[in-house]
Amino acid sequence: MHSRSRTRTLWQALARPDFPLSPWPWRAAAYLVSGVPAGIAVLLVAVAVVAVGGVLSLVLIGLPLLALAALGGLPVARLERFRTRLIDERPAADPHRRPAEPGLWPWLRTRFQERSTWRELGYAVLLALVLWPLDAIAVVLCLLLPLAMVATPVLLATVGEGEEVKVVKVWTVTSWPMACVFAVLGLLFLAVCCYALGVLAGARAELTRILIAPRETALGRRVTELTSSRVRLVDAFEAERRRIERDLHDGAQQRLVALTMTLGLARLDAPPGPVADRIDAAHQEAGEALAELRELIRGIHPKVLTDYGLAAAVADVADRSALPVDVRIEGARRFSDAVEATAYFVVCEALANAGRHSGASRVTVSGGYGDGRLVLEIADDGDGGARAGGGSGLTGLADRVSVLDGRLSLSSPAGGPTVLRVEIPCLLKGVDEGVSRN
Repeated sequence: MHSRSRTRTLWQALARPDFPLSPWPWRAAAYLVSGVPAGIAVLLVAVAVVAVGGVLSLVLIGLPLLALAALGGLPVARLERFRTRLIDERPAADPHRRPAEPGLWPWLRTRFQERSTWRELGYAVLLALVLWPLDAIAVVLCLLLPLAMVATPVLLATVGEGEEVKVVKVWTVTSWPMACVFAVLGLLFLAVCCYALGVLAGARAELTRILIAPRETALGRRVTELTSSRVRLVDAFEAERRRIERDLHDGAQQRLVALTMTLGLARLDAPPGPVADRIDAAHQEAGEALAELRELIRGIHPKVLTDYGLAAAVADVADRSALPVDVRIEGARRFSDAVEATAYFVVCEALANAGRHSGASRVTVSGGYGDGRLVLEIADDGDGGARAGGGSGLTGLADRVSVLDGRLSLSSPAGGPTVLRVEIPCLLKGVDEGVSRN
């Protein structure tokens, strides 16, 4: 037998053999009974609001009044979420968001924009017109009727034996044996009605939860928060990359350029000898360091990507590729910084892999924007057999693409060709001239 402490819902209690003797049937009855005055009160308030709104509509006050009446579902829903604790001890989730700013107007704007507000208004109307009469009928049939049969001996005792007693206005009882029979039948009927009352109350509470406190609300809100935070992290990451690129470009690179020029001038002024040779070696080292720094800056976040967009940046990296690259990107459209950076680094990684491992003689980068998606394909005529794992770097790129809800796929049968395809859902920032390079 389940312990009482482990029974937290009416449905769990219904599975217990001692359900009729537990407090749960009375909790179910209390839930249904309390719904009757609540529904009547909502009905009276709704009639009053409609009447007043109809009268005041002549002076253009009715519409704001009726708009405010739409918020009447909020206290009703709060009361209903509280009443469901009689059936389910787990707290019902509040589906409403907290306004972003304090004050009455942000609160009203938030509530009117929420679907939960209108769903709760619909529930209030349903409660006022349909649910509370059904609650009353259920209580009468499942509780009052069997209790009236159980009370037959008490009624007979009040009028005296030989007198007629009407049981639920249907049966006539005039003797104690018949009264005892009706009392026993009433007890049996009450035991059966306890289960019926529990099922009706449970179904009623489930309908309430579905309409005003859906269980997926908290999870959906959490998913939305995680999605938003993920987008913010991606944007922050790209902003940090651009900051590092800018600091290196405007700081360390300029210092190296000045150092290179200073060493070059010193080399011209120094007489031939060991000192001049060392200055010349330092000048060459500074030049190589400057070239490496420029490559590093370009790898962090190329300036051409920020200034001219994805198509121009892909054309630029194609010019520097070890393999001949054909670029066919339809329209140099601009996208968000995160989308452009992700697509650019996918192309860079694909070209690097093709140059190192594919044995290809030519690579083609094609793609464009359509149906709300940026699609790029990088194909080479190499030996094929490429895999996403094995240190190729494609696994990390796939993870980066998935952060933007995109998809990266690889087709590389033995003997080639190898085709890497990336799809990223995104919106346009603007439309520029198309870029095509062969």
